[in-house]
Amino acid sequence: MSTTTQTHLMTAEEFMNIDDEPNRHQLIKGELLTMPSPKPLHGRLVANLTMLLLQHVKAKRLGVVYTESGYHLERDPDTVLGPDVSFVSTKRVDPTDDRYYDGPPDLAVEVLSPGDRRGYVERKLAVWLETGTRSVWLVNPRRRTVEVISSLADRRMLHETDELLDETVPGFRVKVSEIFE
Repeated sequence: MSTTTQTHLMTAEEFMNIDDEPNRHQLIKGELLTMPSPKPLHGRLVANLTMLLLQHVKAKRLGVVYTESGYHLERDPDTVLGPDVSFVSTKRVDPTDDRYYDGPPDLAVEVLSPGDRRGYVERKLAVWLETGTRSVWLVNPRRRTVEVISSLADRRMLHETDELLDETVPGFRVKVSEIFE
């Protein structure tokens, strides 16, 4: 006689009610993933990116820039991810602010932490792209690079001397070095 143990897959609703400060969480296909609070460098880079994007997006009235907001990407089992910074174009903005955004952002920005394993990063990247995110930026503080990814086959590595251009945010351009200042 064999027995099977069934693991409880968490729903987005259960996930929304987690009270586990200061830890941060993500939900991928019902699996709860816990991450430690980010270090100061991470926070500084997120602030820089937010400021640079926000100035451009507001001036051009392109949409909304969010930090660490949750996106409900998949159901049954549920996936809820919260990128460090994200952008949603005006035509897709959801005025409801009391629940997770239903669907993907146009742009998801992930600032890598020293403990991030490549497999985990690639798994999240695949989820972003498979669920409709138009572009993902992977910011690597140690290498001082930004990888711009619009599909698993279309990846551009940018260095400090390069200029970051991405038409996901129309007209946005910034020197990569400004992100790391």
